[in-house]
Amino acid sequence: MKTGKIYLIPNLLGESNPDEIIPPHISKLVLEIKYLIVENIRTTRRFLKTINKDVIIDEITFFELNQHTNQNDIASFLLPAIEGNNIGIITEAGVPGVADPGAIVVKLAHERNIQVKPLVGPSSILMAVMAAGLNGQNFAFNGYLPITKSERLHRIKSFENRSKHENQAQVFIETPYRNNGLVDDFIAACQPNTLLCIAVDITLETEFIHTRTMREWKTNKPDLHKRPCIFIMQS
Repeated sequence: MKTGKIYLIPNLLGESNPDEIIPPHISKLVLEIKYLIVENIRTTRRFLKTINKDVIIDEITFFELNQHTNQNDIASFLLPAIEGNNIGIITEAGVPGVADPGAIVVKLAHERNIQVKPLVGPSSILMAVMAAGLNGQNFAFNGYLPITKSERLHRIKSFENRSKHENQAQVFIETPYRNNGLVDDFIAACQPNTLLCIAVDITLETEFIHTRTMREWKTNKPDLHKRPCIFIMQS
């Protein structure tokens, strides 16, 4: 029996026109895939109907993959592919497998020789790097910084030194309600001339992407509370 494929299906980054963000062949593909691995079933149903009103939700089997998922159950999510069916992975925003638990399933797929097909779509991390004007040939995605303030300041200084010595842009994300505090910490920990790109609401009407020095941000801080952000720092 021929094994099915794993399709990595991109999602929107927020409330925007899907026709401008999601390639048309993906809206056709979701009509054909009857097994989906998702972070949240409710929001995925809404997304599917947004990109293609002809999707019949009741014909789809959903597997939920998030912090509540039993790790021992994840391997079973691939059984439909082993039986010859295609499976889609959809993250809550952007592309699966990048800062996303879907990477676990992709790793298992490779171990089982199941073909993985990444599909074109919006990646807030890559789009922020594109628009930052910083080093797009040498950058590192570091995810979340520590919650404890003293440790966070220490890590920021460490990343600033790494950026300076390796000429490497440092990329971060944060829980949206902590964004404003993180900007304050960047300003407090870094040298005044160190650059910081703040990329907010990427692909939305409220999109804001600016690269400035810490000195400049100190006197002109935007309100980032509960808005999806990417931060890129380079010394």
